[in-house]
Amino acid sequence: MPLKIEGSKIVHFILVLSTYCFLYLPLIVLVVFSFNAERFPSPWTGFSWRWYEELFQSKYLWQAFMNSLLVAAFSTLISLLLGVFLIFYVAQGKKIKNFLFLYYGNLVVPETVLAVALLGFFTLTYIPLGLTTLVLAHTILGLGFVIPITYSRYSELDTKMTEASLVLGATPKQTFFKVTLPLLRPSLIATGLLIFIISFDDFILSYFCAGSSAQTLSLYILSMLRTGVSPVVNALSAVLLVLSSLLALVFFSIKTRVRIL
Repeated sequence: MPLKIEGSKIVHFILVLSTYCFLYLPLIVLVVFSFNAERFPSPWTGFSWRWYEELFQSKYLWQAFMNSLLVAAFSTLISLLLGVFLIFYVAQGKKIKNFLFLYYGNLVVPETVLAVALLGFFTLTYIPLGLTTLVLAHTILGLGFVIPITYSRYSELDTKMTEASLVLGATPKQTFFKVTLPLLRPSLIATGLLIFIISFDDFILSYFCAGSSAQTLSLYILSMLRTGVSPVVNALSAVLLVLSSLLALVFFSIKTRVRIL
């Protein structure tokens, strides 16, 4: 029996290790070859910072990066504010449970269909395509995450805490901002980080709703790939991988109730 148990553990360990290698080995290769002296694809010839130097000297690339950053930041902020307003509405005794399924639509519907629908709406209402339409589109996508997650967390809160606040003389508004909102803070931060990452990396909505006046990072990378794979893409991907990993660590630390504030 002990031998069978040890053998089972070894098999499980090998399976887990193989899975992680399958997931992360390509990323490791990408990071390593971002320091290769030769252009991609080429065998390793020597260590070089050449591609990172070109990356940080590229004016248009960083302009596209700032566009993606602004769109992600504003869409995240608006999505969170709308989510908080909805929870405030519910906290005043209003009922939305029968309408909650409407917020899952943009998650169920394929993103391409959503992007085409938004493009048609912007065209119908004569809204010029640009950063404004990108923020609106990404906000709609973010609402599909923030409202269900925040409402689920609100439903799990202990009602005795809000009842105690009301009994002690606080108004419903004071109870919401002093009791309910602080209890929702971890879920709001975690959801905000999730929406930010999704918005920053999004390509389909950006492709349909950006127009010719705005270019996000994903669209800029597409234009680079059309002329051939540049090692600058490897360097950029390595930088974004580090940034995304840091955000993911913060996200999971909040989800596991690690205090970061």
